[in-house]
Amino acid sequence: MKFGARILKTGIAIVLALLISEILKLPAPVFAGIAAVFAVQPTIYRSYLTIIEQVQANLVGAGIAVIFVLIFGSSPLVVGLAVIIAIAIILKLKLQNTIGLALVTLIAIMEVTDQDFITFALIRFSTILIGVFSSFIINLIFLPPKYETKLFHRVSDSTEEILKWIRLSTRHATEFHLVKKDLERIKEKLIKVDQLYLLYKEEREYFKRNTIVRSRKLVIFRQMISSTYRSFEVLKRLNRYENEIYQLPDELRGVIKAQLDCLLTYHEQLHLKFLGKMHPQAESEAQQDVCLHRKELMTIMLEEVKQHTKNDDIHNFHLLHIFSAIFEYDENLEHLERLITSFQSYHKEDNEVSISEEEEI
Repeated sequence: MKFGARILKTGIAIVLALLISEILKLPAPVFAGIAAVFAVQPTIYRSYLTIIEQVQANLVGAGIAVIFVLIFGSSPLVVGLAVIIAIAIILKLKLQNTIGLALVTLIAIMEVTDQDFITFALIRFSTILIGVFSSFIINLIFLPPKYETKLFHRVSDSTEEILKWIRLSTRHATEFHLVKKDLERIKEKLIKVDQLYLLYKEEREYFKRNTIVRSRKLVIFRQMISSTYRSFEVLKRLNRYENEIYQLPDELRGVIKAQLDCLLTYHEQLHLKFLGKMHPQAESEAQQDVCLHRKELMTIMLEEVKQHTKNDDIHNFHLLHIFSAIFEYDENLEHLERLITSFQSYHKEDNEVSISEEEEI
């Protein structure tokens, strides 16, 4: 695990919670520290939602704790019953993410002392809220990670790895089991990309002008991720139908290899274009003269299918799966280029993309 901003924020939030508790001379400040750990979130917006949910859930936990102690006392059996009821109510309110801290509140309050119980309960409840609000303050003070930068690097790295494997696969320079093993790892990386995109999507802009630009970037990143998934699908089918491809005529295998090489170059150029390293109006070299149009590719595929139909060779109908993945990949890249070109053609003073070196969360 790498050291990052979230780890630092957690430590500072705990320190702040403990300091405030000591300044206010609250007993058991450790509960404020525990609450701070639960409340730290990666984005300001998510931290805001956490405060609302935590306050609601902790009110439920505190309320049940007070009622049970006043009516039944604070024996271990009563505490266990109170916990069960609290969990049921919190789940009913759809606040399941806050169960942990709510139960800490409940148990802390049911730890009855000799002092006035109501006062004791209010102090414990306030101590835990101090921890929650301390985390929120730290999230406001510390700028959130640059999710745009991190997301682009994650997408770019995943795409680069997939394209590398596709190039090797079209040249029969890979081992089936090695590619299959890497497919699982790449799939996990793509899941993490989706999760990072959700964090990026949750970020909020405070000025309308920035909100419009960011909305456009969200659309581009979504399509960028979709294109990466399409390239991943091409790799999976090349791997799955490796033997079938090897049995195709040399000329047809050459067409598939040339078309994929063309699309891979096109994909790489689009990433450069998004970064502003290509002219916004420049039509990608891959799409000018090198790549076959989808209609031409379709004609070649149909001719091959007809040929094998005459020979009653059903084995190579798997060719349809391979070509369908290539067509879909091509369409996604074409759509991505339109989005990037549109983004860079309007409101140029706002639509600059600045991607720095990757930073850890």
